[in-house]
Amino acid sequence: MAGTDHRRSRHHDESPSKPNKKQKGSRNPEKSLLINLHSCSKRKDLSAALALYDAAITSSDIRLNQQHFQSLLYLCSAFISDPSLQTLAIDRGFQIFDRMVSSGISPNESSVTAVARLAAAKGDGDYAFKLVKDIVVVGGVSVPRLRTYAPALLCFCESLEAEKGYEVEEHMDASGIMLEEAEISALLKVSAATGRENKVYRYLHKLRECIGCVSEETSKTIEEWFYGVKASEISDKTIGCDIELLRAAVSKNGGGWHGLGWVGEGKWIVKKGNVSPAGKCLSCGEHLACVDTNEVETENFVNSLVALAMERKAKMNSCEPMADFSEFQEWLEKHGDYEAILDGANIGLYQQNFADGGFSLPQLEAVVKELYNKSGNKKQPLVLLHKKRVNALLGNPNHRNLVEEWIDNNVLYATPPGSNDDWYWLYAAAKLKCLLVTNDEMRDHIFELLSNSFFEKWKERHQVRFTFVKGCLKLEMPPPFSVVIQESEKGSWHIPIKSQDNEESSRSWMCITRQSL
Repeated sequence: MAGTDHRRSRHHDESPSKPNKKQKGSRNPEKSLLINLHSCSKRKDLSAALALYDAAITSSDIRLNQQHFQSLLYLCSAFISDPSLQTLAIDRGFQIFDRMVSSGISPNESSVTAVARLAAAKGDGDYAFKLVKDIVVVGGVSVPRLRTYAPALLCFCESLEAEKGYEVEEHMDASGIMLEEAEISALLKVSAATGRENKVYRYLHKLRECIGCVSEETSKTIEEWFYGVKASEISDKTIGCDIELLRAAVSKNGGGWHGLGWVGEGKWIVKKGNVSPAGKCLSCGEHLACVDTNEVETENFVNSLVALAMERKAKMNSCEPMADFSEFQEWLEKHGDYEAILDGANIGLYQQNFADGGFSLPQLEAVVKELYNKSGNKKQPLVLLHKKRVNALLGNPNHRNLVEEWIDNNVLYATPPGSNDDWYWLYAAAKLKCLLVTNDEMRDHIFELLSNSFFEKWKERHQVRFTFVKGCLKLEMPPPFSVVIQESEKGSWHIPIKSQDNEESSRSWMCITRQSL
C-alpha cells in the first residue's frame, strides 16, 4: 500500500514539470483560437466565430495570423446565400479582410476567393476582378484558380455586363485557366440576352470542346436562345450555299462540326428526343458522327511520337545497335494500307501465365482473322510485336509457318531491340487514322504528351478492346457516334443532355433545325 502511495505521489510530483502535448497545446492561445474557429466552420456558426474574432482583436495575448483570417473569411463567404445573415456576413467579412491587409498579412488564393465571393454577392464584380488581377501582378506562391475568377465572371454575366465578362475570360485564358460548364453557360446566357449572336455561336462551340453532355439548366439557356427573335433573324446566304466548303471543314475538324458560323435561314425548331443505337436522330432522321481528332492535333501527336522515339535512340547505351524509328516510318509509308493495328503483346499475353512466359499465338491469330473478315475491303491488319518475341515464335515449330507467312505478307512487323512497342503501334494507328486493338489503358508517361481532352477523344474513336470468353473472341468496337454537341453541314445542332442513369438509350437530345432546311 505504501508502495502504491509512493508511486502516486511521485506521479503527482512529476506531472507539473512534464506537461503532455495536449496540455501544452491548450496553453497556446493562437492554436486554441484556430481550433475553435474550425469548430465554428463545421457547425456553420457564424455568430460564434465573429464573437471569437472580436474577443481576439481586443486581447493582448493573441496575434492573428493568415490561418485565422482565412478561416473567418471562408465562414463569412459561406453565408452569402442566407438572406437572414447575408448583410452581416458581407459587412463583417470586409472588416476582417481590411484588418488582415492592414496587419501586413498577404492574402493567399483561398482568402482572395472568399472576399471575391463577398464582393460578387453585393454586386461589385469590379472589386472581385481587381482582387484576382492583384494576385497575378504580385505573383509568388498564390496562383488564381477557376474558383477565384468565377465570382467576378458570374457577377458580370448576371448583371448583363457582357464586355466585362469577356474581359474576365480573356484574363483567365492568359493565366491558363480553363472554363467549365457553369462559366461557359453564363457567358452564353449573357451573350444571348444582349443579342451577340457570334458570341453565342462561339460559346456553343466552347461547350462542345469542354464537356460532353450539358445540364438541364444549360439546355434551357440554349433553348431560350433558339426560340428568341434574334436567333430567327440570323440568316446566311454565302456559307450555306457552299456545301463543299462546309463538308471540307467538317472533314478537317474530324467530323461533327464545321465552325464556320450560322447556316440557313428562318425560325428554329427545337425538339427533345432520343438517338438510336446506330446514331440516328429520331426527331429529324439525321445521323450523328463519331467525332475524331482534327488534322492539326493528330499531326502534332504523330510528330511528338517520332521525336520521342528518336530521343530514346540517342540515349541508348546498349552495345547492340538500335534501328532508327525512321526505318519503320519508311516501311509504313510503303506498306501502310491498313485498317487496323494490333498491339501483339497485349493480345498474346491476355489471360496468360506471366510467370511461365505464356504467349498465345492462337489468340493473336483469332483477332487477325476476325478483323480480316470484318474488313469490307478484305484487308489484313498489321501486328506489332517485339523482335525478341518474334524470334521466340519462329523458334517454335508449331508457330513458325504462320509467323513466316505473316512476315512475308506484311501482316507482322518486328520492333527492334531497345525500342518501346507502344511508340510503334500508337504511331501507326495515329498516322494511318485507323483502328487500334489493345486493352492497354495507355497511362504511361509517353501518353502524357497529349492533353486529356484530345487523347480521350482519340481513344474513343480508334481503340478496339477485346475479350476471350471460353476461347471465343469478342471485339468491342468504337461507338457509332459521339455523345457530344454536334453541328452539321446543314446548320442543324444536336445537343446531349446529362441523365442520372447515363444510359444512352434513354438519353434526351436537343434536336435544333431550321424550317428552311
